[in-house]
Amino acid sequence: MAEAGLIDPDGLEHGAGMTTGSARRPLFVATILTGSFLLFLVQPMVARMALPRLGGAPNVWNSAMVVYQALLLAGYGYAHGLSKLAQRRQAMVHLSLLLLAALTLPIVLANLAAPASGWEVLWVPLLLLLTVGPVFVVVSAQAPLMQRWYAADPGAGQPWALYAASNIGSFAGLLAYPLLAEPLLSLHQQSHAWSLGYGVLIVLVGVAAWSRWNVTDVVAVAAQAEPEERIGARRVLLWLALSAVPSGLLLSTSTHLTTDIFAMPLLWVIPLGLYLLSFAFAFSDRRAAAHVIVLLTPAAVIFAGSFAMVSTSGGTMVAAIGALLLLFEVSVALHARLYDSRPGASKLTFFYFIMSLGGALGGAFTALVAPVVFDWVWEHPILILASATLLPLPAQLDWRRMAGLDRGMSWIALAVLLICATFVAAQLMTLVSDQSNELVQLFLLLALTGLGVLLMPWRWAFVLVLLLAMLAQGGVTTFKASRDHQRTRSYFGIYNVYDTGPGPGQVRLLAHGTTLHGKQSLDPERRTEATTYYGDSSGVGLAMEAAPRLYGPNARIGVVGLGSGTLACRHKPGQRWTIFEIDPAIVHYSRNGTFTFLQTCAPDARIVLGDARLELEKLAPQSLDLLAVDAFSSDAIPLHLLTDEALGVYEQALTPEGLLALHISNRYIDLEPVLSAIAKKRGLVAMIRRDTPKGDLVVASNWVVMARDPARLAQLRAASGGLKWEALDPARGAAWTDDHASVLPYIRWGAMLGKL
Repeated sequence: MAEAGLIDPDGLEHGAGMTTGSARRPLFVATILTGSFLLFLVQPMVARMALPRLGGAPNVWNSAMVVYQALLLAGYGYAHGLSKLAQRRQAMVHLSLLLLAALTLPIVLANLAAPASGWEVLWVPLLLLLTVGPVFVVVSAQAPLMQRWYAADPGAGQPWALYAASNIGSFAGLLAYPLLAEPLLSLHQQSHAWSLGYGVLIVLVGVAAWSRWNVTDVVAVAAQAEPEERIGARRVLLWLALSAVPSGLLLSTSTHLTTDIFAMPLLWVIPLGLYLLSFAFAFSDRRAAAHVIVLLTPAAVIFAGSFAMVSTSGGTMVAAIGALLLLFEVSVALHARLYDSRPGASKLTFFYFIMSLGGALGGAFTALVAPVVFDWVWEHPILILASATLLPLPAQLDWRRMAGLDRGMSWIALAVLLICATFVAAQLMTLVSDQSNELVQLFLLLALTGLGVLLMPWRWAFVLVLLLAMLAQGGVTTFKASRDHQRTRSYFGIYNVYDTGPGPGQVRLLAHGTTLHGKQSLDPERRTEATTYYGDSSGVGLAMEAAPRLYGPNARIGVVGLGSGTLACRHKPGQRWTIFEIDPAIVHYSRNGTFTFLQTCAPDARIVLGDARLELEKLAPQSLDLLAVDAFSSDAIPLHLLTDEALGVYEQALTPEGLLALHISNRYIDLEPVLSAIAKKRGLVAMIRRDTPKGDLVVASNWVVMARDPARLAQLRAASGGLKWEALDPARGAAWTDDHASVLPYIRWGAMLGKL
């Protein structure tokens, strides 16, 4: 591999200790940091702008990430093409494009018609592309282009460490959004603040261009003076793989965590932040930290990677932390190998272009291909297995090189180690569902980890032990679920339908991510019994039962979120029901007989496919007497359904005497103060039913009911048979709006940390 040291026209090599270029190093660091900070500040900002039109499904964020990776690839391609021009011409072209892109500011969401059902996977990228495409491309070119300009000075030294600075800036921007920008600024203010930052970036780029205006491009001179460095197809494919796997693993980790382990608020920030931070270690001039992480990664891959096929929806914070640490260590190890295989500085922009292409391919596989091909998050274990095949092999782990070790003995050791690993995995598989043997399971997993590390010199054997660990830790159960067609995967989530064991109490369950979304008894005498969050003593159950008394026999009922269709069995003869559901896969469960609530209790109910908020806007005013909103996916909060503007849409659809029921059961976010603030702002009255029922088919729930007229709530309370309704907790802060909302002040930190 060619060294990244730079050669001046006289053939003298310059290091980072030279003063002419290194004196301006802070300028280039500041320029790169600013560009990267803005780049990763705009990503969540635009996604937040689009939330009222996109909803909160995990795949929305994954689709957004694919768009950003594609735009990043375009920016790196532009930087690579531009680097072939003379230094002054590069500066003039880039500054001109920065100024042209500024004409699209401040950033506002593109006016794009809503998609037809099933086309969200293409519509979401198009919306984001039209909204932020031009500025994203030119800003994303900053990291490689500024490194190229920095290296143009003979005394500048190696430019590669500046890429670490780039990712530190990205990490800072990513954290700044949920912690500072979103809580403190409205979207309108965020957009204008970002525009000011963009102006600062243009000034910094201008100063950087001026600092290199009269400098002979030493990289170009070196490229002419030295023989052309050959970069073969095999090396390019290695770069692609080493960048694609961490990129895909970033998105698959987010999906796997929110689907099967721990659906905590703001979770998307952590995997992306760790992924960005990995570059700061891998591309650093100081290699000690990266070397230590590379040495530890094989053990982490076996230990934490063994949970990659777990699909029991019963994860803990420990499992979540393990998955995040695995992502970080794998990213550092693979990016360190990528750094170690880098070309000379004359190929800098080409190298970064291939890196970006690999990142885009990995993201596309996870966000676009996998949801269509797989019924579960199979891309996650696949990518972990792929990472195991690519990990660098530290010399310390290759014990075959021990002095005096006979080659034949190493093959005998291989056979013995494989037999032991198979035996340990088999024992672990028999105990994995037994909660009383957790210490034994931990010991067996540690033993399997040690055996896997010893087998690291034989890459195929190391990967085989990893696969055995995955199967032993729950992979067999996950395979069986796919074989039996228990799951359905759509753009909006992964649904698991399964029956409990045989017997008189057998039930069928619908789980979405880590949350139970429906349950139906398979006993013919109980098949229409209201279950889960919709029991007789639940807030929505009381409101539905009171509807004939409040609105007469022909009440018009609206339901947002079909689920298993349980609420349909609150239907009364003469009532007209409209059910809003965004996911066709959920509707299919009720129409194909998987769940029979809808067919049995409300076969004439009208089903409206699409985002409920957008579809409710299309209804004629005062079309409904009662509207029940229950559209959460796992513990994720659909902000666009709980803003002041959303409540305005619901009010418009309801009659002046209408009731609005909102399901706010949530493990990690306290939504009562949010709704109190909105009710106060809109002049509504509200009360909450905190239901803790007893029974095998029902679970605890919190339902808030709102109305314009206090007398209407008094009538509902009187019709509730003495069951208790309470006042909402007081408001804290301003009401959520489409322009300004943050979950940060309402997170139940104790609930999250309590699962450690």
